[in-house]
Amino acid sequence: MLGLFFLISVCTMAQQTNRLPQLDKSPMDMSYYPANYPISKIQPNKPLDSLVARVIYSRPQKMGRKVFEELVKKGEIWRLGANEATEIEFFREVRISNKRIRKGRYTLYAIEQEKSWTLILNTELDVWGSFKYNAKKDVVRIDCPITKTTDITEAFTMVFEKNTEKSFSLLMAWDDQQVSLPISW
Repeated sequence: MLGLFFLISVCTMAQQTNRLPQLDKSPMDMSYYPANYPISKIQPNKPLDSLVARVIYSRPQKMGRKVFEELVKKGEIWRLGANEATEIEFFREVRISNKRIRKGRYTLYAIEQEKSWTLILNTELDVWGSFKYNAKKDVVRIDCPITKTTDITEAFTMVFEKNTEKSFSLLMAWDDQQVSLPISW
């Protein structure tokens, strides 16, 4: 009887395991400003700066492909990552390109140009890709110059970097390109 119970348990567990999704090729990641904010919250006796921003995005891999010819097309809207469109959340009012941006969540898109990326904050949330992109919901557009690098970034990466006490940048890198979005308050 114990053997039969064990066999049924193993079969049930195997069926449940088969319902789990495969590991995504472009895993989701997030970055905070200030950097490592959640870790800083648990550090004893360490002053904690206020949380200003968080970006959630998926990290596609280069995998030998020509990113800015095959995957990201010049002049076309891009979800700025893979899978769901990238979302940025501000926990306070900020400024981007001298435009006041209210506290809240936004979708972040890009359009690659010859020498810059046009970065776009949009109010449409929880969307897959850029298939239903609606320019009427744009909050701000800013052209950010491309910096060519000799080091190749295999996985699309987004990190915040401090500039001054009241400003930081969202650095985006993939393949041989880097772009920096300046943000202040």
